[in-house]
Amino acid sequence: MGIDMSVIWAGIIVLGVFMYVVMDGFDLGVGMLFPFFKNRHDRDVMMNTIAPVWDGNETWLVLGGAGLMAAFPVVYSAVLSALYLPMMLMLVGLILRGVAFEFRFRASDQRRHIWDKAFSGGSLLATAMQGVTLGALLSGLELQGGVFVGGAFDWLSPFSVFTGLGLVAAYMLLGSTWLVLKTEGTLQQGLRRAAKLSTVAMAAAIAVVSLWTPLLHESIAQRWFASQAFYWFLPVPLLVLACLALLWRTLGSQRRHGSPFSLSLVLVFLGYTGLVISIMPVILPPSLTIWQAAAPASSQGFALVGALFIIPIILGYTAWSYYVFRGKVRHGEAYH
Repeated sequence: MGIDMSVIWAGIIVLGVFMYVVMDGFDLGVGMLFPFFKNRHDRDVMMNTIAPVWDGNETWLVLGGAGLMAAFPVVYSAVLSALYLPMMLMLVGLILRGVAFEFRFRASDQRRHIWDKAFSGGSLLATAMQGVTLGALLSGLELQGGVFVGGAFDWLSPFSVFTGLGLVAAYMLLGSTWLVLKTEGTLQQGLRRAAKLSTVAMAAAIAVVSLWTPLLHESIAQRWFASQAFYWFLPVPLLVLACLALLWRTLGSQRRHGSPFSLSLVLVFLGYTGLVISIMPVILPPSLTIWQAAAPASSQGFALVGALFIIPIILGYTAWSYYVFRGKVRHGEAYH
């Protein structure tokens, strides 16, 4: 039996997107929490917790996009054609917050609020557009012969808007629990309260999406509720409920600093796993599979050599940077 390159590449892209969601998710969440903490020194601490790692986190977005272009060019082309507006808005958001990182620390007291707004607004815009893009993909694209033939605003729907809001809740939960891990004192107490609110919002978003998605796609409903598959998928919602209960409990314990963030990561992993097993091997709903969208095997094999070389390097320097900048960040300490 030969090696199925399409399955390998689907696994690499699933890994790359997941790593991006959890790693850039918490630093986008930190930006969206900015408006709820008015003290300048608290904001300095919040930004300093992510300043050494935020740009490395976005490497996974580049890997996912490059992998999609190399292994599944039909999907890459269709997604860019159908979703160029939300993706351009997402890039605008990422640029705004990236610039704010550098200029905020050099700004005068009178002008710092401009970069604070750029940081929080850019984080919100990038997150919302990522969620809208996800919702639009789940809703399905109108294709003929692998080419998108729909309209410029087909991505805009009640479902895609809701998934945008759901992702905002998820990233705020990741951001607030990350900051519980990295801060202390009164700032940490405020972040515990923010994390509890985010947990409630996240639970509500999971419940609504879980009900809405099978109503939107008959194929997903059949997969979820087929007699044998139902028992295979049943552990996922049960683990989600257990994770939510544990997360709420650890947020109320003053001795638990790292557990809330770990549980948030598990919660996002469960949601992501549920999404993947609901649609795979379809890579572009409603019906385009990874084999129908695949590049020639020789092209996938050539690109795979590069991917297998670069992925360990990314993992290595990511682990090293988090190790070097481990521990609490306190008032007066600065990365810049």
